Amino acid sequence: MLQAKARWNVGKLEEEQAQTIAQSLQLSPLLSRLLAVRGITDIEHAAEYLHGGTDRTHDPFLLDGMDRAVERIRRAIRDGEKIRVYGDYDADGVSSTSLMVHLLNQLDCSFDTYIPHRVHEGYGLNKAALDAAKAQGIGLIVTVDTGISAVEQVAYAASLGIDIIVTDHHEPPEQLPAAYALVNPKKPDCPYPYKHLAGVGVAFKLAQALLGRLPEELLEYVAIGTIADLMPLTGENRIMVKQGLERMRATSCAGIRALLGVAGIAVKEVNSTHIGFSLAPRINASGRLLSADAAVQLLTTANEQEAEQLANELDQLNKERQRIVDDMTKQAVAMVEELIAAAGELPKAIVLAQEGWNVGVIGIVASKMVDRYYRPTIILGIDKETGMAKGSARSIAGFDMYRALTHCDDLMDHFGGHQMAAGMTLEAGNLPELGERLCKLAAEWLTAEDYMPLLHADLVCAFEDINLENIRQLEQLGPFGAGNPSPRLLFTGLALNEMRTIGKEHQHLKLSLQSGARESAAAVEAVGFGKGSLSEWISPASATLDVLGELSVNEWNGVRRPQIMIQDLRVPTVQLFDWRGAAKPERKVAELLEKLKRKPAQAASGNWPAAVVSFGSSLPEALKPFSADTALWTVDISARFHPQNELARKFSISEARDIVLFSIPDTMEQIEALGSQAGAVERYYAVYGDTDSDRQAGVMPGRDMFKTVYGAAVWLEKNETPRTGYCQAIAKRAGLSPALVRFMMEVFAELGLAEPTADGYRLVPSATKKDLSASLLYRARMKRPDVEQAMLYSSAKELLDKLMEYQPRETLLEEIV
Repeated sequence: MLQAKARWNVGKLEEEQAQTIAQSLQLSPLLSRLLAVRGITDIEHAAEYLHGGTDRTHDPFLLDGMDRAVERIRRAIRDGEKIRVYGDYDADGVSSTSLMVHLLNQLDCSFDTYIPHRVHEGYGLNKAALDAAKAQGIGLIVTVDTGISAVEQVAYAASLGIDIIVTDHHEPPEQLPAAYALVNPKKPDCPYPYKHLAGVGVAFKLAQALLGRLPEELLEYVAIGTIADLMPLTGENRIMVKQGLERMRATSCAGIRALLGVAGIAVKEVNSTHIGFSLAPRINASGRLLSADAAVQLLTTANEQEAEQLANELDQLNKERQRIVDDMTKQAVAMVEELIAAAGELPKAIVLAQEGWNVGVIGIVASKMVDRYYRPTIILGIDKETGMAKGSARSIAGFDMYRALTHCDDLMDHFGGHQMAAGMTLEAGNLPELGERLCKLAAEWLTAEDYMPLLHADLVCAFEDINLENIRQLEQLGPFGAGNPSPRLLFTGLALNEMRTIGKEHQHLKLSLQSGARESAAAVEAVGFGKGSLSEWISPASATLDVLGELSVNEWNGVRRPQIMIQDLRVPTVQLFDWRGAAKPERKVAELLEKLKRKPAQAASGNWPAAVVSFGSSLPEALKPFSADTALWTVDISARFHPQNELARKFSISEARDIVLFSIPDTMEQIEALGSQAGAVERYYAVYGDTDSDRQAGVMPGRDMFKTVYGAAVWLEKNETPRTGYCQAIAKRAGLSPALVRFMMEVFAELGLAEPTADGYRLVPSATKKDLSASLLYRARMKRPDVEQAMLYSSAKELLDKLMEYQPRETLLEEIV
């Protein structure tokens, strides 16, 4: 077995609804099932979802305050009043500001733009910026992607004689600013039917209202800001982003073309993923490290040369941002590992702070820490001069970060956010108390299961559905992003055809998979980025896999093939790692123990040590150096288990997930006993480190050999020969191998004719004669060829089948239905 990294939640659907959609709209069964499982079951709704255009957008004047905003802007244009567009420094704010530049240029008015500096000014309107606006003759400020919480600042602007029009999309506070106009679909009593517009979406609706038409030429900026701000790609957002992407594939915007160029993206192929992972980070880098003005300039310039220069500058800033994030993440990981070492466990919540950490990227670092440890996390940068810490929080499902911070509001100067993310400012001296309180809240609110990530899959998919035509049809569900993820499908019972790691550091996993039900089916490649380490835990010899992933097309040298992009995988049945014949079996054991030490899943599942089992009465010398790292067991001829070290006495073999077979059993009854006890086993490792060649060869000594060995033992005792090398001495006199002599002395001991001593054996005086057939060891030796055939000369599959004959069925992973 190999446990999945996350919990899997698979959608359920009514097949009849899917069949109706497929027949009515002439769609593939897979696309129809996906529509149905996502709640799109009405035929008209499905047709609109797949083919609807911008005619399905809403009237901008349904936004409360829009009429006053339009009236005031038109008056400013008529009177020649200078307008200032006041934006935010993230990609949504930059897109919103750039959209307004293109809009106001069309309206031929006097205007400029202003975006505060993230570090020097912070988020939103500030009094110093308002004073500067007054001094520069600004009479009207239009905010984009900001302003809904600026109660004090808007009042201050009014005292200066400056009107403020707020356009925003963030959650409104209880007290709203007394702006000239306030446009926000989330504002109480606002009748606008779609509440999830990005800041750039609200700016677009303002442009639509001012122009009296739907300005499709501005939809590219809507696509960038909506995707970058992780707004749900549903309803009106999905329509505008879909159309924006189509326009972007033939864009005339010099800045967008230049930005796509430095990102290595062909203009005609741009999609939502390219925006989210290539364009948005470069736009954000400007506001994170310097000023967002450069990004606005890039998206508004008509000069090709200037656009290329600015795009290269943003690309370099993004590389610097990546370097800073990598350095901070390494430092943060080291700090967490120190906490684990000190406490013996991972904290329930993580709070880390350090002087000099760049507050522009702390949110990214917090996200990376959640990805690595799956704990609610706050990362803070401390200002050395003021002693204030500015932080960014990211959470996990089940832990409401905003609610948690509300419980700690007495520690903070300021905080805000929502369930999954938040920001805060507090004195550095309050950080230890903040960490303790968050850990206590996590302990109260979360269960052990909550600390395992949750992955949603749309449905279980047949292997035969993986083809280029289905993938083409699935694109109709896009654009994909927040609220409308790329379809995640679950494939079960796949056969592993080939496995290898790829990448400079072998950090990625590449599998060739076939249908477990149809061996003749063509293989499909599956790629898991960052999952190369899983190859150590998947046995090529015996694994069937369940894979949760997304379908995509791999195009190479003009050949297009379907592939699966792996999100998670598991091996639902017990695996066998076939290491029989390894030159140095003890080295294989050492490598396994080292891997188990660094396997994260071990800590999550109880940190049980591996169990190394040797069949026989004594522990092989080769295993004794591992006594501190693994549970060592011997199994005697009567199939009784004997712990050989402290770990074996502490942990039952029934709890072991990894079991090493270090020698060939004497009898199949020993294997039966092991299988019946190994209720939690996930992986068997057949190493066979027993170097007893005569024993493995199945040599069966006759009665004359036993007489010869017994006589040699009598002679040895009469002549009082030194006991060192007892079996070797007898072997030399009897002309047999030491291993064979050792076996016969064990038989004598079992029959009561001899007894073991510290340095060999001692014959029992006047012992009663017994028949050799009374010895279990002797009878087992007679059956040795059958045991070796089953355990040594069998295929890996046959060996695993034999091991699993006695496995309790309830230990297998539950099948998906």
